[in-house]
Amino acid sequence: MRPAMMRSGLASLLAFALFPVAVRAQAPVFATTPEESNVNFYVKASVALTGKFERWDASLKFNSADVTSGVLNIKIDAATVNTGSGMKDGKLRSKDFFDVKENPSITFRSTGVTQTGPVTFDIPGTFTIRGVSKPETLKLTISGKGTRAGEIKGKMAFDRKDYGMTSGIPFVKIADRVEVEVDLKVKQVSGPTLVYKQ
Repeated sequence: MRPAMMRSGLASLLAFALFPVAVRAQAPVFATTPEESNVNFYVKASVALTGKFERWDASLKFNSADVTSGVLNIKIDAATVNTGSGMKDGKLRSKDFFDVKENPSITFRSTGVTQTGPVTFDIPGTFTIRGVSKPETLKLTISGKGTRAGEIKGKMAFDRKDYGMTSGIPFVKIADRVEVEVDLKVKQVSGPTLVYKQ
């Protein structure tokens, strides 16, 4: 092989090897601020049943500057449920509900992003609680569009009986529908500004 051809081939191979790294470098990277963020839930009941989770982790990654390339993952420590009532928390941690000994984590892993308005999005994903996984959709509203910091507020509702939570709580009549709310403060730490659909 001629030296010129060899150099050309090596250059092409090197460019091919480095190309994915260059692409990844162009993707926006965001970090959440847990101390300013919350994951809450609400169930209609004869006695108020609202609560939050004290420990959880959320990651927001993008494959490119296109906002619809985002991937949102949320992992919640189910045992950290806090309703303000020890009796309710104990029942929710039990086998009848979260079953935290066998299934310590509640997770949501997005499978796509659809922009539905200037600052609204539908995020379909796989929701897993007490070892049961089903498709659910998180509806998001963002603030701080076009800047490198902002807030993501999302809502999702599911039927607890679809996940095997068919029992009740003593002396409390509860509905089947559970509403989950996420309020995440995020900050872009590197990469280009996100591109939105106008």
